[in-house]
Amino acid sequence: MTDYLMIESRDPFDSGDVANFLVLAEGLSKAGNRVTLFLVQNGVLPARHGVRSAQLAALAGNGVEVLADSFSLQERGISANRLLPGVKAAPLETVVDRLAGGCKALWH
Repeated sequence: MTDYLMIESRDPFDSGDVANFLVLAEGLSKAGNRVTLFLVQNGVLPARHGVRSAQLAALAGNGVEVLADSFSLQERGISANRLLPGVKAAPLETVVDRLAGGCKALWH
């Protein structure tokens, strides 16, 4: 089993290939890897209930750990209690800790 840290900084409203990145996360997870999807910058926008959040909610419900950068949430006025079920707010230090722990990283 390999640990993957996938960092998404784009929002699906602006970048059509966000969906492909999420499909990759799902595929890595289904292949038996441990996958963390860390949402940062505008990547946190679909972490709340609304348009374009279904794919992210499905990932969170199917074994992918989905974390949203707490600072990015704060900058966009999104409180942690508005996040989709299974999505948790986390500090950016989480990325550093995972990288130091040997996770393979993919940044989009």
